[in-house]
Amino acid sequence: MAAKKKLMQGNEACAEGALYAGCKFYAGYPITPSTEVAEIMSVELPKRGGKFIQMEDEIASMAATIGGSLAGLKSLTATSGPGFSLKQEALGYACLTEVPCVVINVMRGGPSTGYPTGPSQSDIMQAKWGTHGDHPAIALTPAYVQEILDETVRAFNLSEKYRTPVVVLYDEIVGHMREPITIPEPGDLEVIDRAKPDCDPEDYKPYDDKHLIAPLAPFGEGYRFHVTGLNHKEDGFPTNDSEMIDINNRRIMQKIDDNIDDICKNDESNLEDAEIGIFAVGSTSRSAKFSVNAARKKSIKAGLLRPLTIWPFPDKAVGELAEKCKVIIVPELNLGQMVNEVKRVAAGRCEVVGIHRVDGEPIKPAQITELIEKYS
Repeated sequence: MAAKKKLMQGNEACAEGALYAGCKFYAGYPITPSTEVAEIMSVELPKRGGKFIQMEDEIASMAATIGGSLAGLKSLTATSGPGFSLKQEALGYACLTEVPCVVINVMRGGPSTGYPTGPSQSDIMQAKWGTHGDHPAIALTPAYVQEILDETVRAFNLSEKYRTPVVVLYDEIVGHMREPITIPEPGDLEVIDRAKPDCDPEDYKPYDDKHLIAPLAPFGEGYRFHVTGLNHKEDGFPTNDSEMIDINNRRIMQKIDDNIDDICKNDESNLEDAEIGIFAVGSTSRSAKFSVNAARKKSIKAGLLRPLTIWPFPDKAVGELAEKCKVIIVPELNLGQMVNEVKRVAAGRCEVVGIHRVDGEPIKPAQITELIEKYS
C-alpha cells in the first residue's frame, strides 16, 4: 500500500504519532498553544478503545497520566510553559517511581502567563532541572511537522524502554505550522512496548536492583506492589536504608547515562569541513539551515548541528564541533540557555556566541547570516 500524504499541523502530527505508538490514555487541561493535541485525542482515543479525560488542572493531569500508565496504558499529556511548571512535582514522582509516560510541551513566551500565542524556547532548562533532586531527563526537540510525528513515536519508545518520563519540546511556530507529511503505515516505524514480568506474582520486585530496568507489571493483572514518591526498597515500600537509597538513585541515573548513544539523536548539515558551526533546535534551526545554505553559496564554510535530543545534552557531537570550528553560533528564543551548555562542552576550544530573541518573534535567517559573515 502506498504511503499516505497529508497536509498536517504540528500539533495534529503529535496526536497522530501518539496514536501510532499505541497511546491509549490521555489526561490534560487545555492550554494554548498545545490545545489541538487534546482536542484530537478526545475524538480519536474513544474510537480505538482508549480513554480521554479533561482534568481540573495541570497538576491533576500529570497525576492521572501516571495512573493511566501504571494501569498498563501508554499515557500522554500535553501542555505549554505555565502548565509544564505545574506538572513538575508529579513529573519528579514519575522519575523516581520509574513510570513511563510522555509529556508534550509546546513552548510559548514567558515567564508567567507570558505570550500564549507567541513562540519561545525558554523551557529548555526546565525540561532538565524543573523537578527537585537528582533525576534522569530525556527531552526531544523536533523542528518539522514530520519530525513531530516521528519523534512522538520515539518518545513513547524511549519511555517504555527505559521506564521514565520523556518530554517532547517544540515551539509554537512548529506546533501550528502546516506541512505535507507522510503518514507511516503500521510497521514502518518501530514501536516498543514495556517489558512485563514473567515471574510468579509473589516473587515480583518492581525496583529490583539486579536489573538496571526492571519489568513493570500493570495494576490489575495479579502483581501487587507499592508505589511511593519516597525512597523505596525493591518491593516499592519506603526505606530509610541509606545504602539502598544511594543504589536506587544512582541506578535511575545510570539507566540513562549508560544508553546515551541509543537516546541521543542529531541531524547534521555541512559539518564535514565546517569552520563556523551553528547549534540550534526547533523553528530557529530552520532559519539556521537557510543561513548555512546561503553561506555555502558564498563559499563560507558554515555547518549546522541540530539536536533532536536536547537532554541528555549532546556532549559528544558538540565536542567534535568545537574541535573543528573557530566559532559556534547558538541562536535561541530565550536569553541564554543552550548557549551556556555549548560553552561548557566547548571548554574554550572555540568561541561560542549567542543570538537571543524574546519579543515573541522568530529569529530570522538574516540575523544568523550577519553573524556568520562577521566570523567568515
